[in-house]
Amino acid sequence: MSLEQDSKPWNRPIRAVSFDATHTLFHSPRRVQIYLEVLRRHHGNAAVRAADLDRLLPMVWKEFECSVAPPADRFTHHSYPGHPDGSKGFWSRYAERLCEYLELEPSPFAAAELFDRFAQAEAWEVYPDVVRTLSELRRRGLKLAVVSNWDERLPSLLEKLGLAGYFETVVCSAECGVEKPNGAIFRICLDRLDVAPEQALHVGDSELEDVEGARAAGLKALRIDRQCGAEAHLLDLLHPILAPYRSSHSARSGESNLFYLDREGSRVRS
Repeated sequence: MSLEQDSKPWNRPIRAVSFDATHTLFHSPRRVQIYLEVLRRHHGNAAVRAADLDRLLPMVWKEFECSVAPPADRFTHHSYPGHPDGSKGFWSRYAERLCEYLELEPSPFAAAELFDRFAQAEAWEVYPDVVRTLSELRRRGLKLAVVSNWDERLPSLLEKLGLAGYFETVVCSAECGVEKPNGAIFRICLDRLDVAPEQALHVGDSELEDVEGARAAGLKALRIDRQCGAEAHLLDLLHPILAPYRSSHSARSGESNLFYLDREGSRVRS
C-alpha cells in the first residue's frame, strides 16, 4: 500500500477526514466469482468464462462512466433509455451490456440477483487496517465521513460491514445527484460536518475523483494505492499529518495533543 501526500504546506489543523468507499475502505475480491456464479446459474456453466469477466467488467464500467456528462451522477442520471428506475436501472443496463459482449440473452432475473448480492456484506471485504484506523481517529476527536460515487445502497452496506457507526455522515453521489470530482459533493459533506474546507482531509484511491476533486473544493487530499501491497498501516501513514487530534486521555489530563505540519513538514505541537 502506498499513500501520496499533498505537496502544499499543511499549516492548518485537520479536524475532519472523509474517505472514499471502494478500494479505500473495502473491496470486492470475489467480484468476478460472483458474476460467474450468477451468470452460469441463469445461462449454463459453459456460457461464461472467468477470464472473459475479468476483462469485460472493468471495460463495461469504463464505457458507462464515459457515457454520463459530468457532473451528473451515473446511477440516477444515466443516459441509457428503457431503465428509468435509478440505480437499479443502471445496474440492469450494466448486466445487459455485459451479456451483449458475452453474446448471451440478457436476463432481468440475473440482473436482479446481482443487484441484491452486491448489497450484502458477503460480497465485500473490509481492508484489515480500516477498523483500527477509524477507531483511533474517532478516539482522537476527528469527525469522519464517507464521500463516494456510489448508489443508495452504500449506507446500508456500511452498516452490514460494521463501519457505519464510525461516520457522522455518508454522502453518496446517487443521493446528491453529482459525482466526484465535482466540488458540490465535498461541500455537502463539509456542511454536514460543520468544518471549513481547509480543516478537512479527503482520502481516496482516484487521482481525478479524490485528489483533484478534493483539492479543487479546498480540502487537503491523500491518494491511497491499495494495489501496492499492505506492508504499511493506513493509520501509521496518516499519523504524521492528521491534526489536530486530542485523545480522551489527553483531554482528561489537560495535556495538549494537537499537532500540525509546519512549512518544512515537521510535526509541531500546538
